[in-house]
Amino acid sequence: MAAVVEQCWHRVPGGTATSTVRTLDAIARRGHWDVVGVAAAHLRRPSTLAVPTVPVVHMPLGRRLLYESWHRFRRPALGRRVGPVDIVHATGGVIPPAGDARLVVTVHDLAFLHRPEHFTAHGVSFMTRSFSLASRWADVIVVPSEATAGDCRDRGIAADRLAVVPWGATVTPVTDVDRDRVRARHRLPERFVLWVGSAEPRKNLPTLVEAVGRLGGDAALVLAGPPGWGVEIDEITAPAHVRHIGEVTPEDLPVLYDLATVFALPSLLEGFGMPVLEAMAQGTAVVTSAGTSTAEIVGPDGLVVAPTDTDGWAEAIGRLWSDDGHRAAIAAAGARRAASMTWDDTAAGTEAAYERARS
Repeated sequence: MAAVVEQCWHRVPGGTATSTVRTLDAIARRGHWDVVGVAAAHLRRPSTLAVPTVPVVHMPLGRRLLYESWHRFRRPALGRRVGPVDIVHATGGVIPPAGDARLVVTVHDLAFLHRPEHFTAHGVSFMTRSFSLASRWADVIVVPSEATAGDCRDRGIAADRLAVVPWGATVTPVTDVDRDRVRARHRLPERFVLWVGSAEPRKNLPTLVEAVGRLGGDAALVLAGPPGWGVEIDEITAPAHVRHIGEVTPEDLPVLYDLATVFALPSLLEGFGMPVLEAMAQGTAVVTSAGTSTAEIVGPDGLVVAPTDTDGWAEAIGRLWSDDGHRAAIAAAGARRAASMTWDDTAAGTEAAYERARS
């Protein structure tokens, strides 16, 4: 099986790259499939935030030319570099030609169709072409949530071509030494509301900033992740109660979740919403958006609020902030739920999609 891992070289790898790395690693560990990653030609290493653990074969073209050639001309084929494979897995937007193999495509979300104004014209054109190719050529389309599955069905993808495969969570033990190190490194307050992600319009950060600001007192909001695109991060972080600490290493991230008093993700739309599950896995109470994929993740074990209901966000976060018993109950229930969602389960679901494609 050959899987695209080029997103690991993106400036902002995001959940697309992280989920791909962890899924392929779990598939390789299970030992049922031989796995090779495929990427464009590079002189540099992948992002430290998403490093493939499987062998990677590099195509002879750089990313821009490779993507354009795959989408316009359906070449170069993978065979000369990779050798014969049963499955080609397009994991992150670009759709390579599968040749004689079966094609499995992961569609993370269709945000570019819902809110094209949040993307560049080139981005919308590229992603629209990707979805068109997936619709035409994919034997199976893997989606991480029922929300994305519904979007795909609404746009003409037959239900029997879809496989809903949620992502998994990893629980990382955290010690007091870890907590002291991360708190000192990022100059964190004793208590804070945490948000994690790449800042972009659909993340709906102004609502969160306003909601936490209404709590008053010592309530602080810590934003972790790269500046992203389409928003003025300096304007968002201008209020005194907000701090942007930038990218956090994979080693520090679970500690940051552990230290947070409350985790909040008010996105307008997500394909899955990995930070929600990661926070739950580390035992942190979560508030997230109703009517989205992240509401699927928390189920009955987190608080959900309409994304743009600032009053509702302030009330939900405020209750968790001030009520220790309520916060502990939500955190414990979320941790139990997260423990039932593993990367091995994600790998098994993905392997089942491969078998469906071959049948």
